Amino acid sequence: MAEDEKLIETIVSRYDGEVGMLIPMMQDVQAECGYLPVERLRLLSKRLGVPLSRLFAVATFYSSFRLAPKGAHEVTLCMGTVCYLKGAGGISEAICKEFRVEAGGTTRDRLFSFQAVNCVGACALAPVMVVDGKYYDGVTAESAIEIIQGLEPAEETAETGAKETAT
Repeated sequence: MAEDEKLIETIVSRYDGEVGMLIPMMQDVQAECGYLPVERLRLLSKRLGVPLSRLFAVATFYSSFRLAPKGAHEVTLCMGTVCYLKGAGGISEAICKEFRVEAGGTTRDRLFSFQAVNCVGACALAPVMVVDGKYYDGVTAESAIEIIQGLEPAEETAETGAKETAT
């Protein structure tokens, strides 16, 4: 049995094959892989007899699920009213263009995942960008790009092949 099939069988067995436990099964797949690889979703769909479209509906409805690997760094840009009025829209466009990433996506080199959110609760500091939990206030397109360019690249670990941030 292939590794992917073995993993899916282990997860499905854990829940006695109950289709009603689809979300916990998907959470287990994501915990194992770091995201929901399409091939593993196909196998889960086939094993449960559930249309693949239903798994994608669940994965796209719940924001905790990821369909792509996560980057080594998490970059969040506030797009709330105050931040937007102070230029967050242009900052987002500049980040997307410079790093060829879409909001909600991860760069090809997996340096960072970029998300634009409704509010980070720091309106007095607008516009605000949060990188790995650190808040940057009064950012401009130029300063946001500089901050991101200063991020350490991810390195693969020999044991797992997983990406880790270099320190």
